[in-house]
Amino acid sequence: MLFSFITYLEHEKRASPHTVLAYQKDLEQFQEFITISFGLTDMVEAGHAEIRAWMIDLIEQKLTPTSVNRKMATLRSFYKFLLRSGEIVKDPTYKLRSLKKGRSLPEFIQEDAIDKVLSEMNFTPDFSGQRDRIVMEFLYLTGVRLSELLSIRWKDINLYSDEVTVLGKRKKYRIIPLTKSLKTNIIFYKKVFEETFSNIEESDYFIVRNSKEQAYPMMIYRIVREHLDLFVQTTKRSPHLLRHTFATHLLNKGADLNAVKDLLGHSSLAATQVYTHNSIEKLKAVFEQAHPKA
Repeated sequence: MLFSFITYLEHEKRASPHTVLAYQKDLEQFQEFITISFGLTDMVEAGHAEIRAWMIDLIEQKLTPTSVNRKMATLRSFYKFLLRSGEIVKDPTYKLRSLKKGRSLPEFIQEDAIDKVLSEMNFTPDFSGQRDRIVMEFLYLTGVRLSELLSIRWKDINLYSDEVTVLGKRKKYRIIPLTKSLKTNIIFYKKVFEETFSNIEESDYFIVRNSKEQAYPMMIYRIVREHLDLFVQTTKRSPHLLRHTFATHLLNKGADLNAVKDLLGHSSLAATQVYTHNSIEKLKAVFEQAHPKA
């Protein structure tokens, strides 16, 4: 049934490869646990007690509530699939409760630090250097997700209207404006791209390896870490950190919350509101420093 579920995720739910792989790993871990602990060879046989036991085992392994809840969400999706398929008559995750988790504020890079990254880093004029520049600028100046950046093709870049069309979660498209500086650097990157690989086809990916093959997630992580290490002191140096920074800086400058929500591709305002807490913390610091009665 695992194969059928994975096929369902890929073709009916149209989940991303990253999501499919995460679900598959979670289910394989659960299967291994119930086999070793209870002698069960099929997840169809597992009930609430076995699932609860796995949750406790994960907690004892010191996994964060977020990680445990994600694995439980995988089981919920899997057993709902089995229920609809007629493989089981009762959902064993029905009474399962998520762990409570403290809400942590998303980390972001201070404006002066990100300015140093983009202005003082020595990006070489060859293809690799200009591609790396575009990766860094595009993530920060558009706020796109890693998966969205990897899926962008040249046909999605409109240099006449200064915008890019992005395919986000739930297969929804959104349009994000390009800043003048980003447009200028894209034009130069395009020139270097053509010199390196000859003519650009509309179907060509925007960010590629030196072999012109589509870039992959760990490559983008490497580029981001390499260029943040010298200037940024945060514990996380990931592509998503630049997305957090994009949203936080916009809100710090007074951008409308709904507009930021649309730019980020969030389905609800609640997902965007977490970034306002950084702005509020900044206001509190100013208040406590400046107000005579603070």
